[in-house]
Amino acid sequence: MTDDVFGTTRIRERVLAGWTAAPVRFREDANAEEELALGGYVDRLVIELAQNAADAAARAGVPGRVLFEFRNNTLVVANTGAPLDAEGVESLATLRASAKRDKLPPSAADESGEGGGAGSVGRFGVGFSAVLAVTDEPVVLSRTGGVRFSKADTAAAIAGLAADLDTEVRRRDGQVPVLRLPFEADGEPPADYDTAVILPLRDEAAAGLVRRLLAEADDALLLALPGLHRIEIETDEAHRVLQNAESRWYVHRTTGTFNTTEREQLLADRPTEERSRPNWSVTWALPRSAAAVVPAVAYAPTPTDEPVALGALLLATFPLDSTRRHVAKGPLTDRLVREAAAAFAELVGERADAGDDVLRLVPTGLAAGTLDRMLREEILSRLPATPMVRSVEDGTLLPPRDAVVVEGADDAFNEKLAPIVPGLIRARREDRLALDTLQVRRLELAEVVDQLGGEESPGWWRELYASLSTMVTDALIRESLGTLPVPLADGRLVRGARGLLLPGPEIPVDILAAFGEYGVRVVHPEAVDPALERLGAIPATPRSLLEDSAVRTAVEHSADADDPDAIVHAVLSLVAADPAQAEGLWWLNDLVLRDADGELVPANALVVEGSDAQAILDPDEVAPIAGDVLDRYGLPALEAVGVLATLGMVAASDVALDQLPEAVQDLDAIEDWAYDVAPEGSRYGATVGELEAVRDLDWITDGNWPKALQIMGSEPDLRRALVTQVRVVGPDDRPLGVPSYAAWWIREHVLLDDGEPLAGRADPDAEPVLATFLDPAPVWTAALDPEVRTAVGLVRDVGDLDADGISLVLDRLVDPEREVDAASILRLWTRLGTLKLFPGDAPEQVRVLDADGVTRVIDADQAVVVDGPMWVQREDLGGFVIGSGAAADGLSDLLDVPMAQEIAEGKIDGEATAADVPPIVRELVPEVPATWWEHEELTVDGVEVSWWVDAEGGAHAATFDGLAKALAWSAGRWDRRHVIRAVLNEPDRSTELLVDAVYD
Repeated sequence: MTDDVFGTTRIRERVLAGWTAAPVRFREDANAEEELALGGYVDRLVIELAQNAADAAARAGVPGRVLFEFRNNTLVVANTGAPLDAEGVESLATLRASAKRDKLPPSAADESGEGGGAGSVGRFGVGFSAVLAVTDEPVVLSRTGGVRFSKADTAAAIAGLAADLDTEVRRRDGQVPVLRLPFEADGEPPADYDTAVILPLRDEAAAGLVRRLLAEADDALLLALPGLHRIEIETDEAHRVLQNAESRWYVHRTTGTFNTTEREQLLADRPTEERSRPNWSVTWALPRSAAAVVPAVAYAPTPTDEPVALGALLLATFPLDSTRRHVAKGPLTDRLVREAAAAFAELVGERADAGDDVLRLVPTGLAAGTLDRMLREEILSRLPATPMVRSVEDGTLLPPRDAVVVEGADDAFNEKLAPIVPGLIRARREDRLALDTLQVRRLELAEVVDQLGGEESPGWWRELYASLSTMVTDALIRESLGTLPVPLADGRLVRGARGLLLPGPEIPVDILAAFGEYGVRVVHPEAVDPALERLGAIPATPRSLLEDSAVRTAVEHSADADDPDAIVHAVLSLVAADPAQAEGLWWLNDLVLRDADGELVPANALVVEGSDAQAILDPDEVAPIAGDVLDRYGLPALEAVGVLATLGMVAASDVALDQLPEAVQDLDAIEDWAYDVAPEGSRYGATVGELEAVRDLDWITDGNWPKALQIMGSEPDLRRALVTQVRVVGPDDRPLGVPSYAAWWIREHVLLDDGEPLAGRADPDAEPVLATFLDPAPVWTAALDPEVRTAVGLVRDVGDLDADGISLVLDRLVDPEREVDAASILRLWTRLGTLKLFPGDAPEQVRVLDADGVTRVIDADQAVVVDGPMWVQREDLGGFVIGSGAAADGLSDLLDVPMAQEIAEGKIDGEATAADVPPIVRELVPEVPATWWEHEELTVDGVEVSWWVDAEGGAHAATFDGLAKALAWSAGRWDRRHVIRAVLNEPDRSTELLVDAVYD
């Protein structure tokens, strides 16, 4: 037994006396302890014992050390510092009364980090109750003595004291307050420690809780309890030491003491013990490592359940509610929120000054809770005035309210803008939300660009353009740079790079200078940078220079220029370097050159001496080019600008027939061609994808067409422009193949010596029957290839006829002086019936075929188109025009002659007898019907015939020959009529015919 150095007996007697006198006090103590053990302190064991250790070290003025040793289902917590004394035991045994009040000397208080005599961290004197979450038998051993608490001993001490107490214990199922009755205890703390708390754990659940809480202990515990310098944790599984936390965190502390007036205003609603401590402190801790995890709750100064999501750990002397889990509302909390916001802004400023990226600390997004929202509002009211963003110009820190961001600018461009945009800072894409939250002023890139200008040198502009090398890859940024100033070689400063020419090594300086006089805008050589090309400037290749509008203007007005030869030299020097560069630039034809007489003539009216072009074109329209011009620049360059050695061409793409492009407007009768080839004669909405045309056809003299067509047929480009049909797409998007311009022009305008067109004449290889109705083509056309002959309008078959040609054939077909045999007329009818093109007016007369095989001419209203063989028996209907299927329909439309069935009903008269079709016939022709109708005399519409097929497909006949035809037509096998007739007339040939059928 030890001496009762802490007076535990006296304490027990006093407590038991009180409970005996008033059992309700027993119930109040039991409820209060249970509330703490099961509520606010259920998982605060490690924190509260560490806090007590920090308080003891602070009171003793020594570095705090604490050991958590968990072995054999027992937790031992040993610490350095002031040992346990009687007042401390009294405090442990008294709920809501602390022995820590005013026991911390100023020097120790300063060391603890609480400053201003703030005393210990704990302020309620109830933290020790956290041990009840894991044990019913806590023991505290110190160098000055020991004390223990016991649920069992407390229950034993109560038993039998008073009936009312026994009743209360029974009502509580034996649960009694553990920490109200202290008992003396034997033992010593571990060596090098002044006090030890020994906790035999209640069960495995308690052991699991201890393991979790020890595993969760981290730097936040040291930061919350600055009086602790070292925390050591030993378990069967691991050994950990926590110390030097500030080497892993940036820590900013601020403290203060409320004056009398502030105490009256801020602490009036706080408990008496709190009102006696007018000191406050705020600590922010920011991890030095990006991988560190920041606790997501506020510490007051130990953990609460108040979420805070600001990227830094907040520890402050916030007032707490009775659960010690939440910050209490009120003026004190409001004041500490303002102090915390001010301290946070100071921390941000410190880290910004040290070179850290602090924009990640700017509160953005939604608040995590009420306290977090209050902090954010206060912090965001201070950060705009806190120097925290760096000036691009000199690197000094600027408050966000004085900073400017240029939208879309990158680092390189910012460096160039810094001297002319005060307060300019860099802005990464990921910083946008933070900068907007700080209300940093934004300037649109286009607005800044509009402000650029002045007397800067071309070299300065080149550096500016170089700084844009990354930005110009973005289409939206390029749009914003649309008015960027650019210095020109002639000294002007213009806005916008689009369309400017970038000088390069391909074009001599003197050529550029020559074009400069005509308004060509060339960038100053010392300002050239690749970024300008991304902004729309064009490298000054021969092609880009020739395409420049100023060059075109100079060419088109070259005849009126002061020195036209200078323009000629500049243009032809470019073209001569690569004649292909002039392709499609049709207006180069307007360049005036010297002819053999020294006169200025447009290039498209000049020919090469001795060329094919000179041989076939009208000398009144063209002149030979000067020999020295040809020698100086070469034939390819001259042909590229329109001088002719052979026939020339023009081309255009995406041509709208109702708005012909300038490139083709000088072609003779081009508007007429557009009308003729447009769908249904309307040019509106009709387009041509690619149009190639032979020019100057109207300059070819009449006697030179044989040679001209030979040239067009032999040169690939000219041949393609002549023979290839043009694809016209109408408003309904349906394509239509039409004659090329050259083919159309020749058909419309080329006349032979007899004054009649070349087109429409019989091709040398025309079908003989067709050739008899057409004029022959000249002998020289036989030397042209067939495609050329077809293109110029010579007719090889009926399909080559145009509307006028069809009219001509129909007119000559009814010439009574012409003899046309049956074979010829039948072949011609078959061809004519397939035409899709009709003349404007139907013929008044037609040639028909009589039953005796003779053709004759009759009025069209006396003729009928016969599309089936049975109608040929109906001579009563008129003269016959013979056709089959679609050809018959075509002839009816072409000649405006009715079909036979349109004017006759075809009704069979009288009675008939059904008869079976002989099996041999069905064997030979399976398609024939099984039954036919036999007539003694067969009449249709009152006209006698030998056979007929009715509307239902029934075969009617009055003769064997008629039966054969009726069965064949009914079966759709007209080609088998002769076989059927043979077997009907000569049944004994059945075997022969069956054998022959095997080989059909």
